[in-house]
Amino acid sequence: MADDSIQGTKVLIVDDSGYMRQVIRKYLEPKGFVIIGEAQDGWEAVQFYDKLRPDVVTMDISMKKLGGIEATKKIKAIDPKVKIIMVSALGEARFIKEAIKAGANDFIIKPFAEERLVGSITNAVLKG
Repeated sequence: MADDSIQGTKVLIVDDSGYMRQVIRKYLEPKGFVIIGEAQDGWEAVQFYDKLRPDVVTMDISMKKLGGIEATKKIKAIDPKVKIIMVSALGEARFIKEAIKAGANDFIIKPFAEERLVGSITNAVLKG
């Protein structure tokens, strides 16, 4: 069941894995989130963010061209209020600390449950 308060929340999915982008889309769309774009690296994420201005970005850490930590810093420089949820297989404490320091609102370790992703994004949106 979708939460009315998050209906229409615009999301940009950033991951170098097409399969992972598809999984995230599959989890979010039925809950009322609107996927307005998909990027396969951090550089593309920054460009898409600047053009599309989503409410939330799901961000992988390990990507070619520009990694998720650096992309997060660049996106936060454009809009400090954007919500960024890191979604990564790299769950080591140092990566989590770097991500939060860069401005991520949460850190989800792959593989993850649908409820974890939806809950994290919902919480970030509701906290304003």
